[in-house]
Amino acid sequence: MSASDAHPAAPPACPAAGSGLLPAELRAWMVLLAATGAVEQRLRSVVKENLDVSHDEFLILCLLAEQPGTGLRMTQVADLLGRPKTRLTYQIACLQRSGLVTRRSVCGDKRGVEVALTEQARDLLGETSALLADTVRQALTDSMGPDQRAAMCALVPEPPDPDEAPSGG
Repeated sequence: MSASDAHPAAPPACPAAGSGLLPAELRAWMVLLAATGAVEQRLRSVVKENLDVSHDEFLILCLLAEQPGTGLRMTQVADLLGRPKTRLTYQIACLQRSGLVTRRSVCGDKRGVEVALTEQARDLLGETSALLADTVRQALTDSMGPDQRAAMCALVPEPPDPDEAPSGG
């Protein structure tokens, strides 16, 4: 950890509502992008050090981890992560060589390929999940002050009140 990591700069001030050219939704989007960048920057080194994979490979592992007992087609992974299929093929091959994913043909579809986590990957993610979650939380804490948090919360709709019956006819 460098000195700049130990004492991060204060988050930039979020523009006041109604100031500038951007509507609140675009200001919130910019806050979200900055926070995401801060999280990715912190996670890169932690992921490499503890999982020995790249950040993009880590995203694949996380996506597959949300599929208990099953896998996903390569096309689904590419679509969900917004990655080119050719790049994904390389990343999956790296993960397979590391013993973290399996690949198999989809029954009835000679071009379809499904990928899934191995038990080794599940164990590794289980062992490191608390550290990774703390890294995300700390990066968000360091990059978002009260103004940025308020901007983000204003973008997220309120959940429906469970005591209110839905209107209908």
